[in-house]
Amino acid sequence: MDSYISLLIIGAGPFGLSLAAEAQHLDINYMIVGKPMGFWQENMPTGMFLRSACDWHLDPNNKNTIEAYLLTQGLTPADVEPLSLAFYLNYAAWFQTQQGIEPVPIFVQQLDVFPEQTPRFRATMADGSTIYADHVAIAPGFKPFKNEPAELVAHFPAGRYSHTCDHVDFSDMAKQRCLIVGGRQSAFEWTALLQEAGATAVHVVHRHDTPAFTEADWSWVNPLVDAMIDNPGWFRNLTPSEKDEVDKRLWAEGRLKVEPWLAERVLIDRVHLWPNSFITACDEMPDGALTVTLNTGTTLTVDHIILATGYRVNMDYVPYLAQGNILDNLATTDGYPLLDEHFQTNIPGLFITSMPAIRDFGPFFAFTISVRTSAKLIGQELVQF
Repeated sequence: MDSYISLLIIGAGPFGLSLAAEAQHLDINYMIVGKPMGFWQENMPTGMFLRSACDWHLDPNNKNTIEAYLLTQGLTPADVEPLSLAFYLNYAAWFQTQQGIEPVPIFVQQLDVFPEQTPRFRATMADGSTIYADHVAIAPGFKPFKNEPAELVAHFPAGRYSHTCDHVDFSDMAKQRCLIVGGRQSAFEWTALLQEAGATAVHVVHRHDTPAFTEADWSWVNPLVDAMIDNPGWFRNLTPSEKDEVDKRLWAEGRLKVEPWLAERVLIDRVHLWPNSFITACDEMPDGALTVTLNTGTTLTVDHIILATGYRVNMDYVPYLAQGNILDNLATTDGYPLLDEHFQTNIPGLFITSMPAIRDFGPFFAFTISVRTSAKLIGQELVQF
């Protein structure tokens, strides 16, 4: 069955849900497609805790906030912070109910643009249906952008490594020896969960010093991101050195620190940290074990390797774009889309937010602190059409 709408939102994670709420607020005829919080449900592990606090909520109009949800439960922020993944998913489900947001849980298979036609966009869905839209906002999850560095995985036998987003069930890790490559929050979060699942040893290898187990200071981020609603060009108009300073400051909080509640779960005998190290070789033994050699000459014997190597944006890897004609027309730099001050691409009516926006809007847009600002800025532009 064919459908026609004014705004198609592709992606039902935090950025997509927040934009849907703003579209409702502005009385825009919209449809949001995708599995609600799909990446969070399928590519994050049970038992995980978030780095965000209760002020990083989803409602751009500050009504259905996390604190409002807590009131319905008779709880306070102190009762639930640090936020568990399960809690955040429950909040997101409550938010959808309160807002009346009903994502269509069908994936887009192909997206095409026809500039001379009305409507301009055609989304071919996985069930064979077609959606025509005047405007499209893409709010992708992180999975298409998972970073598996070629020079790293070249060392490993096929089938003996996985990325953190693909390895979220640890039931098969009991009595296993694991190696995690990476040294940021996800590396230590997975380390904690692995050892709690019964792994006999967890080795953590990273090229830098081990981050400090101390509370990050995000207080300076909120005012900057909120102020971008009225000054959307703030980050793009900084000089290169000023942008570098912002990146370094966020890096210092988000990457040079990991949450203090991980310390007692990670700094134990079964966990071995190998800072300022990298892998130079990996050999599969006759008994199936892997012998991993580090640049220091140290050898580790493990059963499985997990890459906590993060994500790297490249719009070529978004499946429904690769299948359609969007990429033929989309202006990009180093894999990132070129966006105006309202997240609109060079293709009129096509908006892209979430992690792909960090080049033009700053590193904050890899975090949920930015969902409300994103929704407001896109909404401002949509009401002009």
